[in-house]
Amino acid sequence: MEYFLEGKTIFITGATGFLAKILVEKILRVQPNVKKLFLLVRASDTKSAKKRFNDEVMQTELFIVLREKIGVNNLNSLIEEKVFPIAGDISFEDFGIENSEMKNEMFKEIDIIINSAATTRFDERYDIAMNINVQGAVNVLNFAKRCVNVKIIIHVSTAYVCGEGEGIIQEKSFTLGETLNKNSKLDIDVEKKVIEEKLKELEAQRLTTKEVTMAMRDLGIQRANLHGWPNTYSFTKAMGEMLLGHLKENLQLVIIRPTIITSTYKEPFPGWIEGVKTVDSFILAYGKGVLNFCFGDPNSKIDMVCAHSILCTSYGTINFMSKYILGCLF
Repeated sequence: MEYFLEGKTIFITGATGFLAKILVEKILRVQPNVKKLFLLVRASDTKSAKKRFNDEVMQTELFIVLREKIGVNNLNSLIEEKVFPIAGDISFEDFGIENSEMKNEMFKEIDIIINSAATTRFDERYDIAMNINVQGAVNVLNFAKRCVNVKIIIHVSTAYVCGEGEGIIQEKSFTLGETLNKNSKLDIDVEKKVIEEKLKELEAQRLTTKEVTMAMRDLGIQRANLHGWPNTYSFTKAMGEMLLGHLKENLQLVIIRPTIITSTYKEPFPGWIEGVKTVDSFILAYGKGVLNFCFGDPNSKIDMVCAHSILCTSYGTINFMSKYILGCLF
């Protein structure tokens, strides 16, 4: 992997997210001779983006191994030379990047794009989930088409785009308009129109912000269920996949579908985790003695990944991404 990354410029969205942090640390640790890392950070300006990257990424315990390996001063110099936090949001065209000089530099230099930006809340407002998980994916693709040296786009999706079917589920690409229940026709433009009309209706009713949020969450679940998905998250991630596959033209596209991502497995050290989310709350409650039992089938295989490979057991995500996606391209 390290040989492939040498001299490459990589653009990562969702840079302050759990998975992206681990990826950034891994790249800097195994291949400090990477050319550049452009990291998209939701912030108002470059100064704010740099501060958020420093506070939420570099100051985490995750980087302790790298600090000890090369020293604090050398790490700071490496970050200053190689890492460029960019203020932006995938919901907007060109991510809302206003600095044309920086944008042109990115168009000329980027070799690899990794889109890990997403809203992962299962019952997110439908309009927000559509903007980030669907339109955001298209914005990343359109940006990639303007990058003259781009070699591949890696899009982080979720295993749960496959729905709640039982038995062996074939892993295949979605076709545009495909649904899981096979009884409806999905038109993404219609879905956007439904959102637009619902927002106008809610505005006319002069509801509170909380009431609008609840109504838009309910709408997302309703539309997801209509087409066979259990929640807004998996539904919008599936639509994002559809549009990427339909619009990619000659670009090389890899879509990965991890299940529940938990802690690091081995690298940079075992057990690093951030916050309490998904299955973590059950593990924490059991460890504290608050939860004594959980309903379920004892013969079921737990389906989660640690952030170190993407075997659907208790291994992880990052080694798969780095070795398979980045390492076997050439």
